[in-house]
Amino acid sequence: MNILISAVGGQGALLASKILGTLGQKKDLEVKISEVHGMSQRGGSVITHVRIGKNIYSPVIEKGSADVILAFEWLEGVRYIDWLKSDGSLIVSTQRIDPMPVVTNSVPYPEHLEERLKKLPINLYTVNALAYAQKAGSIKTVNAVLLGALAAITDTEKEIWFEAIRENVPSHSIEINLKAFEMGLMSK
Repeated sequence: MNILISAVGGQGALLASKILGTLGQKKDLEVKISEVHGMSQRGGSVITHVRIGKNIYSPVIEKGSADVILAFEWLEGVRYIDWLKSDGSLIVSTQRIDPMPVVTNSVPYPEHLEERLKKLPINLYTVNALAYAQKAGSIKTVNAVLLGALAAITDTEKEIWFEAIRENVPSHSIEINLKAFEMGLMSK
């Protein structure tokens, strides 16, 4: 499975990729992860390529071959849509985070993103991940909510996901992340 994670710096995309990597290893599969941080510390775009399977040689997903894009924000989902294969799945948080050119009024935020995506030959799943994360108790669990939404469309047992989360999040936040994951799992 080829999963491209696209997010804004600080949203937990790198932690999500580590959880996915652990998940793959627990299933005795090869895992390759490639992270591109960009201007992540300033709220810029962050992408992570996660490849899980047998005989994985490259950590980078080719354009048009991602099975899933896990987008932490609308614009990040649209920005990398060319990486998704036809009939692939885009799981996108409905949160909107204005990039710096929009904040400074240099350019407008693109309109009608959901309508544009619905016209493509993809499986589109929208999740109000921020609302679920707040309900779970912390906005820092948006990544866990989105992983739950991903789990809902895969055949991996929930307990393996739980193990991967427990092994990667700080001990003080395990329960809140598991709660957020369950909310994402039920959002589908």
